[in-house]
Amino acid sequence: MEDHLMATRKVAVEDVYIPVKRKKSLEPKKIEAIAESMIDEGQKTPIQVRQDENRLVLVEGLHRLEACRALGEDMIKAIFVQARRF
Repeated sequence: MEDHLMATRKVAVEDVYIPVKRKKSLEPKKIEAIAESMIDEGQKTPIQVRQDENRLVLVEGLHRLEACRALGEDMIKAIFVQARRF
């Protein structure tokens, strides 16, 4: 894998598309706990996104993304990964 794909970058929270299937797995209590942790310690683990045509698609980190959104954050740390081909 290319090195630049593994670098952590900040992306706009609003630019990350969440696939419909993933939205169904949201747990409000988990979002709240992560948000509280982010207030105390900041974002420790970046989310994972992949580039898809004209948008960023969430691969991993739904609850972290939603915790940032709940805190009113505009930006989130993300690692760009390649899409898996099946």
